[in-house]
Parts: sequence; C-alpha cells; structure tokens
Amino acid sequence: MGRPRALVTGCNGFTGIYLVRQLKAAGYEVVGLAATQTASHATLISANLLDREAVGAAIAAVQPDVVLHLAAVSYVDHGDVDEIYRVNVVGARNLLESLAQLERKPRLVVLASSANVYGNAGIEPISEETSLIPENDYAVSKVAMEYMAKLWVDQLPIVIMRPFNYTGVGQSERFLIAKIVAHFRRGERTIELGNTEVVRDFGDVRDVSRTYMSILDARPVGMTLNLCTGIGHSVDDILDMMVDIAGYRIEVRISSKLVRTHEVRSLVGSRAKLSEEIDLKTPTPLQETLAWMYAS
Repeated sequence: MGRPRALVTGCNGFTGIYLVRQLKAAGYEVVGLAATQTASHATLISANLLDREAVGAAIAAVQPDVVLHLAAVSYVDHGDVDEIYRVNVVGARNLLESLAQLERKPRLVVLASSANVYGNAGIEPISEETSLIPENDYAVSKVAMEYMAKLWVDQLPIVIMRPFNYTGVGQSERFLIAKIVAHFRRGERTIELGNTEVVRDFGDVRDVSRTYMSILDARPVGMTLNLCTGIGHSVDDILDMMVDIAGYRIEVRISSKLVRTHEVRSLVGSRAKLSEEIDLKTPTPLQETLAWMYAS
C-alpha cells in the first residue's frame, strides 16, 4: 500500500510552505495545485481554480486521500474586489464540485475560512456559535464560501477551519506583524501604522500547520472550528515586545490611509470546541514568535 496522498491548494503560500513540510514529514505524498509552475516543496499540477475543466482534470489525475484548501485572496485590503469573490467563492466551488465527482472520495476535505467572518462581534472570546457579522469584502467572501460548502456536505467529508491572525518567518510585509518586525530588523526609526489599539488573537504559523495535521488525524467531519490561541494582544503590545527584542523604541506615525473604515476592534477566539476534537498544545508565546522572526 502506497503513501497517502495529500492535495494542497495554495501550497506555495505562507501557510502552505509550512504545511507541506509537515505533511511530508508525516509520510504523505504531497501534490500542490497551482496556477503556474514554480519552485515548490510539493509535486505541482497546473490548474487555475477558476478554470472549472482544468480543476476537474487535475483532481481526477491526483485522486487525493486528503485535501487542504488554503488557496485564497487572503489580504483584507486587496485592491481587486472581483478577484476576492472569484477566487474565494467560485474557486472553492470548482474544487468541491470536482472532488464530488470522484468515484473514490477523499477521507477529509479541510477548507480554510477566516475569523474575519465574525466582524465586530462584541464578545470575547468568540466561539463558533457567535453570529457572523462580516465587515469587509474579504470576510463576506469567506462567509459565502462557508455557505456554498454546505451544498456539498452530503457528498464530501468537509471540515471548515476559521483561523484567527497568525504570523511567522516568510509572511509578506503587507501583513501587520511582518511589517513591524521588518522595520525593526532594518533598524528603521519610524513606522506608519493604523489603529494601534486594535486587539487580535495572534498565533504562530508553525502551530497552525501542526493543528491542520491534527485535524487530518481526528477527522471531525461536518464541523466548523476556530483555529486560535485564545489570547489577545494589541498592536501596542507587539511594539513593546519588539522594544525588548530589538533594544530600541520605534516612532509610530498614525497614517489615515492605514486606518480602516470598518475596523474590527477586537478578535480573540475560544479554543474550547477545538480542544474537544484534538490534543491541543500550549500556543507558542507571541514574544517567542517575534524573536524567531527578528532573528531569521
């Protein structure tokens, strides 16, 4: 009997790179679905998620045992709104439709949604039963993806994960923590930021990828689960941690361009439901993650 085969969309993205390594270490044969052929830790098969026929052919060729759908437009302030909806909703639908047509279905299909679906919930910590109040097009697209996926639950063993914010080495500087750490690494004396009082549940990408691996083993089919630390930190907290790590304080200049109109003030999740499904480890302390990024 050969190795189990994992199909990972978004395999060359920030999370995908870590997850592919974890999967290979666990003995999986890893196939990545990508629109273009680029250097990768996974065996790549070319197919744009928006090309329905190409996706169908790719899925039929791969015959995956497990699927982890990470590919998405994941930047909230992405300039092309049409692309956000096309990739995040239509792309996911094309994937599920193709998987449902397989004679031998995968044993698990993991879909990455987002904690942004909760919006300004006004509750802390946020559980999976908290009402969804999306505050931007990215969040709306993820809510739409979740509802669309419900059309396939009687045909596929789907689990939906709602990751809260997380970071680590290799994340684009478009994202807040990566931007802050990069400024300190370069020794810059000033930084432009938006609202520094917002609070987020910031995890470590290594913990996130390990959690996805645990989900593959546990197979909580039909469930929607938060992926979070349960701990909130403000941007000011992060800046203070970086002072300890880098040994100097940076001057923060608040830019009106970086203050979002519908800013989510606080987003901290509950791990209670996830802890019932897998053996949850203590999350990596944020200062340890920041130090790892600073030293890389």
